[in-house]
Amino acid sequence: MKLTSLRRSRLAVPPGVTGTARLDRRTRNLAKRARPGDIAVIDHVDIDRGAAMALVDAGVAGVVNLAPSISGRYPNLGPQALLDAGVVLVDNVGQDAFTAINDGDPVRIDGDTVYKGDTAVACGVRQDHRTVATALEASKDGMASQLEAFSANAVDYLRRERDVLLDGAGVPSLTTPIDGRHVLVVVRAFSYRDDLAALKTYIRENSPLLLGVDAGADALLEAGYRPDLIVTEADEISDAALRCGAEVVAHVSHDGRLRGRDRLERLGVKAATFAGSGTAEDAALLLAHSHDAALIVMVGSHSSLPEFLDKGRSGMASAFLTRAAVGSRLVDAKAVAQVYQNRIRGWWVALVVLLALGVVAAAVATTPVGQGWWDVIDTWSTSAYEWCRERLR
Repeated sequence: MKLTSLRRSRLAVPPGVTGTARLDRRTRNLAKRARPGDIAVIDHVDIDRGAAMALVDAGVAGVVNLAPSISGRYPNLGPQALLDAGVVLVDNVGQDAFTAINDGDPVRIDGDTVYKGDTAVACGVRQDHRTVATALEASKDGMASQLEAFSANAVDYLRRERDVLLDGAGVPSLTTPIDGRHVLVVVRAFSYRDDLAALKTYIRENSPLLLGVDAGADALLEAGYRPDLIVTEADEISDAALRCGAEVVAHVSHDGRLRGRDRLERLGVKAATFAGSGTAEDAALLLAHSHDAALIVMVGSHSSLPEFLDKGRSGMASAFLTRAAVGSRLVDAKAVAQVYQNRIRGWWVALVVLLALGVVAAAVATTPVGQGWWDVIDTWSTSAYEWCRERLR
């Protein structure tokens, strides 16, 4: 009887992945309020890796995308990141899903279909590693047109921002000294946790200025470091990071707009402003460069062409030109980590020296001269021992 009841209970469990629906057309906004096990319902063409990792960090169990997660324009990196983390991804379900599903509804994903209760409310394409790999391969054909757009955006950005790129115009003054120091710039993207873990020795020995870009400040706090400086638009960063004691620079648009202005005022955070049409990451690099940092080490940054294109917006052109302006001062964290992992440690040298001295001492001890030295040392140590024992009585 018990076995029969157990079988019935197992059969009663609906197939697929069940969770609470969270809806938002801005993926990063949704990630801030999502909870582990939720089903994210988004409208995001070409999911970039940064947005995907925000959902992964939030612990969502599934993603229902109204739009194609890979449109074919370029090989974007977000869908693969979701699948690698075990997140179920159903694609291209259509705009009606936002009407059929309300925020907070219990929903279930089974195959390529989304259910609310027993009613199918949306149907799309269930992605897996094979389908994503095939779509990414096909999307390489779209790279040429994207490169043309990338080049046009770069020229347009250079016209608008040449004064700050070439002369540092508009860069705010700081109370935190940078001149001549190493600066570690942390962006919460692209293997930032691994980069920070690999840089422990570098950070301990060089004491670089720690600069967090938006949620990169939270990444530093999670790793056990307190940021010295934060560059942010104040919307993708925690209250704890804004209040950690670091100097804050708000990255604003040229007309003075700041997405998180009300939040800064509510928290009582005073911030210098840095106006520009690029990203907060670009502003952080220009800030360190203009204040004469000796070296800028970048954690979690973009490096390859697909990574630059992964945002799918003109801001990546600004990233490319900013790196060109900073030049040889900029080094990727992985390169620095390799240097510190492969170099000879100081304690290794000390150990080798001690072993060599031991070998020399053993060799000398076998000679008549060594025996005489040993007798002298033995007599001295015995006398010292007797003297100490007499004093202690």
